[in-house]
Amino acid sequence: MTPDKPLADAEPRHWTAALPDRLLAFAQLSRFDRPIGWRLLLLPCWMGIAIVRIQDGFWPDDAIRAIAFFFGAILMRGAGCTYNDIVDVGIDAKVERTRGRPLPSGRVTRLQAWLWLAAQCALGLVALLMLPRFAQLVAVASLPLVAVYPFMKRVTWWPQAWLGIVFSWGALVGGAATSNSLMPETMLLYVGCFFWVIAYDTIYALQDKEDDALVGVRSTARLFAERWREWTLGFYAAALFFWAAAAYVAGAPWATFAALAVVGVVLIWPALQGPQDAKPETALAAFKANALVGMGVVIALALEPLWLNLRPMIGG
Repeated sequence: MTPDKPLADAEPRHWTAALPDRLLAFAQLSRFDRPIGWRLLLLPCWMGIAIVRIQDGFWPDDAIRAIAFFFGAILMRGAGCTYNDIVDVGIDAKVERTRGRPLPSGRVTRLQAWLWLAAQCALGLVALLMLPRFAQLVAVASLPLVAVYPFMKRVTWWPQAWLGIVFSWGALVGGAATSNSLMPETMLLYVGCFFWVIAYDTIYALQDKEDDALVGVRSTARLFAERWREWTLGFYAAALFFWAAAAYVAGAPWATFAALAVVGVVLIWPALQGPQDAKPETALAAFKANALVGMGVVIALALEPLWLNLRPMIGG
C-alpha cells in the first residue's frame, strides 16, 4: 500500500521518488526525502569544529571529521526518525500530516522497522569510529536522552526543549573531536544551539496544533498559543547571544560578530515573520529556512580559521 500523494512535508522531485515502492517506504521511514532534518543535526557538529579552530585555523584532520559528521548525521537522523515512528505509530495514525507515514499506513511492519533501525545504527557506528575516542564517548552519552525523547510530548509541554538537548549535541561532539576536550566556548555554543532548536521546532509544531490538541500531544506551540512569535523571538535572541559569547571566549575577531549580526537580520528575522496561523504550510517553509540560519552561523565561525589558513598563501 502506498500513499495516494507525497507526504506533505517531503521535498518535491526528490531522488527517493525513483525508488521501488518497497524501498521508498524505508527511505520515507528514515525521512531521506526530507533532508532538512539531517542538515539541522549536522550543522552544530560543523559549528563545533569551527569554534575550536578560531585561534589556529583548520587542520587537515578536520576535513575527515566533517565528512564523518556528514554521513553520521544522515544515518543517525534516519535511525532516530525510525525509532520515533515506532514509538509514535498510534499518534501518527490520528494526525492528518503523519498518517501516511510508512508505519501507520501499513507499508512497513514494526519488525521491519526495528531491523531497519538496527541496520542504520550499525552503519552509523562506522562514522562514529572515525572520531577520536573522547568524542566517541561524548556522542554515546547522548543515546539515553535520544531514547527518551519520543515520550516527552506525552508528559511535558516542553518536548522542544528536550529536542534542543539532543539535537544540539553535535556541537559538543564536534568540539570534543577537534580539541579532545569540552572547552568553554564549546559549551556556550551548545547552549546557543539549544535555544535555536527550541525556536525552530516551535515553528515546526505550529503545523499540528489542532491535531495535537485532539490527540493530547503537548508542544510549545500549543503552550505559547497566540504568543508563540514573542517566545520564539526570545529563543532566537538567546541563541544569537550565546553564539556570540562562544565566539568571544574563543577570541574571534570583529568580522565574526558582524557575520552573526547578519544572520540575525537577514536570516532569522524573515524566518520568524514567515509563519501565518491560518496557513500551516508557511510554518513548514519557515522551519526549513533554519538550514540557512545554521549554515550562516557555520560560515560566521569559520571566517577566521579560513583566513588563518589562506593568509600565508596570499602573503598576508
